Amino acid sequence: MAEGAGRSADRLVRPNASEAVAAHVRRLVFDGELRPGEKVPQQQIADALGVSRIPVREALAGLAREGVVRIEPHRGAYVNAFDSAAIEDHYELYGLIYGQAIRRAVERAGGEALTELAGLAASIEAAEDAALLCDRVTRFHARLQEVGGSPRLRELVRALSGLVPGNFFAVIPGSSGIAREGFLEIAKAMRAGEAEEAARRCLAMHSALGQRVVAHLEARGLFAPEAS
Repeated sequence: MAEGAGRSADRLVRPNASEAVAAHVRRLVFDGELRPGEKVPQQQIADALGVSRIPVREALAGLAREGVVRIEPHRGAYVNAFDSAAIEDHYELYGLIYGQAIRRAVERAGGEALTELAGLAASIEAAEDAALLCDRVTRFHARLQEVGGSPRLRELVRALSGLVPGNFFAVIPGSSGIAREGFLEIAKAMRAGEAEEAARRCLAMHSALGQRVVAHLEARGLFAPEAS
C-alpha cells in the first residue's frame, strides 16, 4: 500500500512541478533573460526551483510543443525566437474561441445568467488597476466557460493560456485600455442580445491585444532578425 501511495503522490506532485518549471522558463524567455538561440540551463533551473531534472524535462517537452523552445537530440533545449505572426494568430484564436462561447451564451443562456455575464463584462471597464482588472477578467472568463462553454472549448482555452507570464495587464503596455473598452462593448452587445456583434467585439479586442504583445516583444528585441 505504501508503494502504491507513493506512486499516486508522485502523479499528483510532478505535473504541478512541471507546470511551475514551464512558467519559470516562459518568464525567463519573455523577460529576455534567456535569449533566442541560447541553451536552456536545465540543471541550473532544477536547482533554482528545488526540483529534479524530471519535471524540467517534462516542462521543456511541453514548451517545445508550444514552440517556445526546440529540443536537439543529445544536445539539449534551445530557445526559439518569437514569431510575430504566430503571436497574432495566437490571440486571434483566443478571440475566436471566447467569441464562440459568448455567442453560445447569448443565444442559449437564460435571462438571469446572461444578465450576470453582461454585468461582469461591464464591471471590467471600472477596474482601477491591473490587479483588479485581471481579477475581473478572470471571473468573467470563468463564468463564461460555465454558461457558454463546453469541455472542448475549455480545453482549447487552457492550451492557449500562459503565453505572457504574470499579470498580462501589468506586463503589456496599453492592454488595460483595450480590455476596458473591449469588454464594455461586449457587455452592450450581450445586453442587446446581439450574439454576432458580441463575438465580433471579442475577436477585435483580442486581435488588438495580440498586436500590443508583438509591439512589446519587438521593443525588447525578442524577435528573430529579418533576413537581409
